[in-house]
Amino acid sequence: MDVRFAPNSQELRDLIQGPGDVEWRYDMRHQCQEILPGLLLGPFQVSKNQVTLKELGISHIVCIRDVKEAFSVRPRFPDAFQYLVLDVQDSEEQNLIRLFPKAQQFINTALSLGGRVLVHCNGGISLSPAFVIMFVMQHYQLSWEDALHLVQNRRYCISPNGGFLTQIKEYESIYKANLAVSMFPANHQAAPRRKREDDDDEEDDEREDKRPLVDANPPYDPDAMES
Repeated sequence: MDVRFAPNSQELRDLIQGPGDVEWRYDMRHQCQEILPGLLLGPFQVSKNQVTLKELGISHIVCIRDVKEAFSVRPRFPDAFQYLVLDVQDSEEQNLIRLFPKAQQFINTALSLGGRVLVHCNGGISLSPAFVIMFVMQHYQLSWEDALHLVQNRRYCISPNGGFLTQIKEYESIYKANLAVSMFPANHQAAPRRKREDDDDEEDDEREDKRPLVDANPPYDPDAMES
């Protein structure tokens, strides 16, 4: 979905600021919050309550867990919801950018079908917010700072670790480069090749035109000297 906002526009500032009438309470970290229409972020605790999930209209769940937590942080209701499970290491060395496309595709598919997606890790503080920030960044074509503030202004307790924050910054340049390539007209990409082919044809014609009309090195005929 191509969503663009003019830099420093009021619409963009309102989007990043989020609802101004929410008073954050400590116990809200145990709940989930809607980051953008149809995309919710929260802790594993929410994903264990099927009644709550139904009340929220959740249809898809992205379960992001440290490999050591697999025995407890797992899909609880596979017959009721569609799941994507990502096994990672909750450490600063974990490569999130490599895993993000799978999560992005899952979320985009769910939203395009009119579904509602819950993205969670164990606490909903560092790991799952990093994925949601990258998704929001590309979805709204924001800078990493604006994307971070947008998510944080809806779930105040998030705090991606230093390694994740570095990758979030790196992802801004990655998605913008991919966007620039995708927007580059296909006919411009083909032009250089066409030009090279035309230049080659012209060079061939020039070589043909420059061929001598009389052979500069005729075969030696010894009888020609005697006459």
